Amino acid sequence: MTERVIEGLSDETQKLLQTYVKDVKGVFGEQLEGMLLYGSAVRGEFLPGRSNLNILLLVSSYDSAVLKQYSALHRQWGKEQIVVPLFLTEEELRMSAAVFPLEFLEIQEHHRVLGGRDPFIGFHVKADRLREAVVQGLTSNLLRLRQRYVEGGGTDDATTILLPLSITSTLPLLRGVQRLLGRPVLSHSDAVIKDVAQQLKLDLQGLLDALLLKRGQISPGPREVPRLFDRYLQAATVLARAVEQLPQSGQR
Repeated sequence: MTERVIEGLSDETQKLLQTYVKDVKGVFGEQLEGMLLYGSAVRGEFLPGRSNLNILLLVSSYDSAVLKQYSALHRQWGKEQIVVPLFLTEEELRMSAAVFPLEFLEIQEHHRVLGGRDPFIGFHVKADRLREAVVQGLTSNLLRLRQRYVEGGGTDDATTILLPLSITSTLPLLRGVQRLLGRPVLSHSDAVIKDVAQQLKLDLQGLLDALLLKRGQISPGPREVPRLFDRYLQAATVLARAVEQLPQSGQR
């Protein structure tokens, strides 16, 4: 597997990925058919120290012994913001894309090959379940948001951790809303939020605030954190309700 250069990533992150590729190849050997990088690192929104590196490993087969070997690697690479990869065979990839259309549309449209072959060449992700997936995701995120706020005791520290995690899981769903509305799917998150807000005529400032918090661009004080959470909760609530009311076809 030759070394690949990913535009927009620092030299340090590039070298880290190159070493990672070699380590993974050492574990999987000939069973490794392809390795893809996807997510914020490809969309140009990677924030060192804040963003994760998302990997998909295309393998011919795997068993518990191989996965255990990778778990040893994860103890090292998890510290470098590389999350546990998706381990998929060709057949599993096709099955998974049918069940999780939004997730695999995201990967298909924003990925880079780190080594091996690209399984998405000539691949078609069916979008007939897209609206259902987006509505379910927004509703689930809203339910988890309330639960985790209570679990964290509503403290400022817990809230400032919770909101960046929540907006991270909401952003792919917002791009799913763009798809449902027949809009161009934008790469930069703030532009996605503003576009959806304009199209659905909603106040989504709370989502933008959470994005700024995630990026480290705002540092709310003790009085502002509860207000920030309330704005985010309100925005997430009206968004979920508005998308649920979209026609099945996704056409306005």
